[in-house]
Amino acid sequence: MHTYSRLHQSLRSRVVTCILSVSLARANGNSFAHRGELRQAKRIVVKLGSAVVTRGDECGLALGRLASVVEQVAMLQNQGREMMIVTSGAVAFGKQRLRHEILLSQSVRQALHSGQNQLKDMSVPVLEARACAAAGQSGLMALYEAMFTQYSTCTAQVLVTNLDFHDDQKRQNLNSTLQELLRMNIVPIINTNDAVVPPPEPNSDLQGVNVISIKDNDSLAARLAVEMKADLLIALSDVEGLYDSPPGSDDAKLIDIFYPGDQQSITYGTKSRVGLGGMEAKVKAALWALQGGTSVVIANGTHPKVTGHVITDIVEGKKVGTFFSEVKPAGPTVEQQTEMARNSGRTLAALHPDQRGVIICHLADLLVEKKEEILAANKTDMDLAANAALLNRLSLSPAKLNSLAIGLRQIAVASQDSVGRVLRRTRVAHNLELEQITVPIGVLLVIFEARPDCLPQVSALAIASGNALLAKGGKEAANTNRVLHELTQEALDIHGVKEAVQLVNTREEVEDLCRLDKMIDLIIPRGSSQLVRNIQRAAKSIPVLGHSEGICHVYVDSEATIDKVIKIVRDSKCDYPAACNAMETLLVHRDILRTTLFDQIIDMLRTERVKIHAGPRFASYLTFSPSEVKSLRTEYGDLECCIEVVDSMQEAIDHIHRYGSSHTDVIVTENEDTAEQFLQQLDSACVFWNTSSRFADGYRFGLGAEVGISTARIHARGPVGLEGLLTTKWVLRGDGHTAADFSEHGTLKYLHENLPVTQPQPRQMAAQRED
Repeated sequence: MHTYSRLHQSLRSRVVTCILSVSLARANGNSFAHRGELRQAKRIVVKLGSAVVTRGDECGLALGRLASVVEQVAMLQNQGREMMIVTSGAVAFGKQRLRHEILLSQSVRQALHSGQNQLKDMSVPVLEARACAAAGQSGLMALYEAMFTQYSTCTAQVLVTNLDFHDDQKRQNLNSTLQELLRMNIVPIINTNDAVVPPPEPNSDLQGVNVISIKDNDSLAARLAVEMKADLLIALSDVEGLYDSPPGSDDAKLIDIFYPGDQQSITYGTKSRVGLGGMEAKVKAALWALQGGTSVVIANGTHPKVTGHVITDIVEGKKVGTFFSEVKPAGPTVEQQTEMARNSGRTLAALHPDQRGVIICHLADLLVEKKEEILAANKTDMDLAANAALLNRLSLSPAKLNSLAIGLRQIAVASQDSVGRVLRRTRVAHNLELEQITVPIGVLLVIFEARPDCLPQVSALAIASGNALLAKGGKEAANTNRVLHELTQEALDIHGVKEAVQLVNTREEVEDLCRLDKMIDLIIPRGSSQLVRNIQRAAKSIPVLGHSEGICHVYVDSEATIDKVIKIVRDSKCDYPAACNAMETLLVHRDILRTTLFDQIIDMLRTERVKIHAGPRFASYLTFSPSEVKSLRTEYGDLECCIEVVDSMQEAIDHIHRYGSSHTDVIVTENEDTAEQFLQQLDSACVFWNTSSRFADGYRFGLGAEVGISTARIHARGPVGLEGLLTTKWVLRGDGHTAADFSEHGTLKYLHENLPVTQPQPRQMAAQRED
C-alpha cells in the first residue's frame, strides 16, 4: 500500500474532521434534503453503468472515461471521504480478450491447414456472458489498480452475488470486510460475480426496505449503499437524468429534483445500449436507496464535456443530473418560475405603453404608501447584519424610498417610447416594405447583493421594456426583498401580469442559474467585482451585461484650477468609496508636483482619512513615500487611492488604457482643446470633463434608474437604462413576393429606398387603460 506525506495526512485529517462533524449531524439516517448538502457527504458509492465503462462497439473499455472517473474518485478519497465503486465492464473486457484469442486461434489453425498465411473470412461465435466475465474480471481489476496507483490510492476487489445479501452471515461478513477496507483508506471495487451469478428471481424485486433482488448493478449499488449506510449514491449512465417525457422528444425537459410521489410524471425511454438495467430499474433502485436513507443522483457519465468533473460537481452540490429528495419545497422550482415569467412577460410586452406606465407609477405609489411595512422588514435585515459596511448597503429610509419613487416615475414616462418604436423604414421593392423595430430581450436574470433598492429599480426597467425578470437578491436583504417583490406583483396584477417578475428564493447557486441558457436571455450582475467575475465565468452560453471592475481615474492637468480639483477629487473618492464609479487612481501632471495645488490635494485626502498608495513614478519623487502600490490595476472600494505622475494628457490616456477598466474617467483642466482631445481619444464607457466620476449613474443621467453599468463594446455601454434592455426585430410586409422574382430572370427589381420613420399610432385601448 502506498503511504502519504505528513503534510498530506495533516490536510486530510482536517477535511475528515470537517466531514465527520456534519455526518454525525445526520446520524438519524435521513437523506439530504437539498443539493447543497451533498458537500457534507462522507461515504459515497459511485455506480458506473455499462455504457460508461464500455466502448461504443461494446467490446473493450472506454479508457479515457474510466481514467477521468478514477481521478475524481481518488481526489475525493484523498479529501477524507470514503469512496466505493460499483462497476460494470468485466463482460466487455472479457469479450475483447476472448475475441482476440478466438481470432488468433482461428488464424493459426487456418494457416496450418492451408500451409500459407493468407487468411480467409473468419467469424467469431456468440460469446457467453459468464465466460466473458470470467475472462475479464482479473484484467478489469488490474486496470483499476494501475490507474488508482497514479494517485497513491489503494484498491481492493469485492465480488458479490444475490446470495451474499440474503444470507445473514454472508451479509455481515461482507459488511465487515467493506468497513475494514474503508477504515484502511482503501477504495473497494465491487461487482456482481457474473461468472457464477444465477438469473434474477422473478417478482422478487423491491418488496420492502430490507429486500431488493440483485439482478443488475443498479440494484447492487442501491443495496450496497443502504447496507453500508452511505450518504450518497451517484449512478452514472449514458443519459442526463430523468425527463418528463421520452429523452430526445421535442418537449422533453430534464427533471432537476425527483420526489418519491412523482413517478407518474415521468416517461421511461429505451434501455441503455448495453447492460441489464434500463432507466426504470435505475429509478426503482434509487427510490429504494432513498427510502433507506441514502441520497441519490442519476447523471450522465459519458458526455465528453462533463465526464472529467461530473462526480466532483455532484458532490459540490452543482445542478447535475437528477437529484432524488424526500423533501419537496413549498414553492415552484426556478425552472418553473422562469417559465411563468416568460409566459407572463409576453403578455406584458403586448400591453400598450400607457398600461406599462400605469403599473410602474402604481409601484412608485406603493413604495411611499407602504413605507412603514418596507422599513420594518428592512430593520429586521439590518438587525441581522454582520458589519457596518453591510448596514450601509442594506439601509433604506423614507428619503431613499421617496427618491426611488421619483426615479420610477421617470421610467414610466420613458416607457411611452420604448417597445415597438420604429428605428428604420426601407422600401425594398414595390409593395415590399421593411421596418426595424424595438422589442424586449426576453427573460432577464438580475443578480444583486445586499442592495434591496435594486429590486424596484430593475423591476420598473423590466416592466417598461416589456421584459420578464428573475431577481436573485442576497440573503442579507431577504425580508426587505420579499416585501418589495410582493408590492411589485401587486402593481403588475393591475393588468394581469403578476408573474412577469419573479423573486428567486430557492437554494439555487448562482452558477446553476447561469446554466439555464435555454430559459434566460441576459444576465445582469449588480454587486462586487468578484460576483461579476464569477458570473462571467459561469455563464458560458448566456450574455452577461456589466463590468467586473470599476477602476476609475481622475487626471489633474497642468491647467486645472484649485477649487475645481479639490471639489471633484473629494467627491469622486469620498462621496461613496464603495461605489463602482468612485475614483481609485489620481493621475497628476508632473508640473503640479511641489505646488500649492498638489499640497492642498494631499491635505484634503488626509483630512478625509484617505489612505494613499504611491505609484512607481510618484514614489521616485519622494524621500519618505506612502506605501508603494502593489498594482496599478486595483479597485480599493474604500477610503484608499493610488496617486501616480504623468508627463502629459496623452500619457494619462495611455495609462488609463493600460490599467483602467473602461468604466469612468475624468479630466480636470481649463484648456478646452486638451479636454476635447481627452474626451475623444479615451476609450471608456463614461468620459467626463470637470465633473465628478460619481455622475456615472442612470438616475443622474435622467434614465430614471439603471440595471448596471456596462463596459462592453456591443449592445449597451455605460449606465444601462431602458434602452439597453431592448433589442430589435425586422418586419417585412409584402404582397406575394418571392426571392425568385428578383433573380436574373425575374420580373422585379430591388429599390432599397429609405422611407421617413413614423411611429405607430396609439391603439384604441381606452377600455383597458386606467383613468
